[in-house]
Amino acid sequence: METRKIQSVGGGSYTVSLPKGWAESHDLTAGETVTVHEHLDGVLALQTGDRSDGEVPASADIDTTDPAVLERALRAVYAAGVREVSIHHDQPLTEAQRDAIQRVTRGRVGMSITRESEAATRVQILLDSAEVSVSQSVRQLSFAVCSIHRDAVRALASPPATSPVDSRRDQVDRLSAMVERSVARGMADLGEVDALGRTRSELFESWTAMRALGRAHEAATAIADTAVSLDEAPAERWLGPCRALGDDVRQALSGGIDVVLADVEVSDASRIIADLRRIQRRLDELSRGLDDTTEDAAALRRVMRGLRRTASSGTDVAEVGLRCAVRRGESVAAGE
Repeated sequence: METRKIQSVGGGSYTVSLPKGWAESHDLTAGETVTVHEHLDGVLALQTGDRSDGEVPASADIDTTDPAVLERALRAVYAAGVREVSIHHDQPLTEAQRDAIQRVTRGRVGMSITRESEAATRVQILLDSAEVSVSQSVRQLSFAVCSIHRDAVRALASPPATSPVDSRRDQVDRLSAMVERSVARGMADLGEVDALGRTRSELFESWTAMRALGRAHEAATAIADTAVSLDEAPAERWLGPCRALGDDVRQALSGGIDVVLADVEVSDASRIIADLRRIQRRLDELSRGLDDTTEDAAALRRVMRGLRRTASSGTDVAEVGLRCAVRRGESVAAGE
């Protein structure tokens, strides 16, 4: 990193000299034109005329025909922010290959197959960053995860034959993928930061919150799977506390997202963290009351482990909220 002194020139303008090595590496000489752009996060970017819009490539090639690898590759290029993908194959797609492509395109916002021939298939991602709200996507993801978690805990009272939450797995995956793609493009291209209307710090915080919500979703899925494994509902002495703690942990998780998105005061983050600590202690007390003679003891331990993982995810989200508050210049106080 180099420093440069600002010089004053006629007419009230200011100038800063460019590093000679940088100018020569980009074939710049006196009289050349560059573009100067001020970004939302305070960065003043200098761009030469022959540069592309950013570090994210406009297109990518996939040369595998293995359905599983193909599916992973498509997920990766979407997350990386690529706009067009060419899938090369020596013969028409098999049913398994086409199904793999369609699973990804159906589960990603703005992604679709635009052309298919015997030699190649083209997939485009027509997603305008100016029309994407990362905050709204995180908020919708939080609502979906909390709804899934609520239904998973409720299923304990009336064990179902199949998981009550599997049908909404795609919704969580779709929202998470859109947040990840938006953050990836914003980190690589300052123009995307302006289009998204979020600073890079805010984008990273949204990504961190999204990851924590993903862990909460995994915990909810585990609780739902446990409910399916039960022959009948656990005794009320165990079911009642699990329901109550489930309500408390979901409220804390949702509240932490509100802090991250600056919808509530920072003092709520400290309170949420304190509440989650109390929930963890209550879960520990409840777990100690279980022994091998308790009916459905193994299943109850799995439920409590899922609730504990949800509480841990809620703490992660609330701590992200505290970091957001510090960056916004708000005062942070103890929650207990």
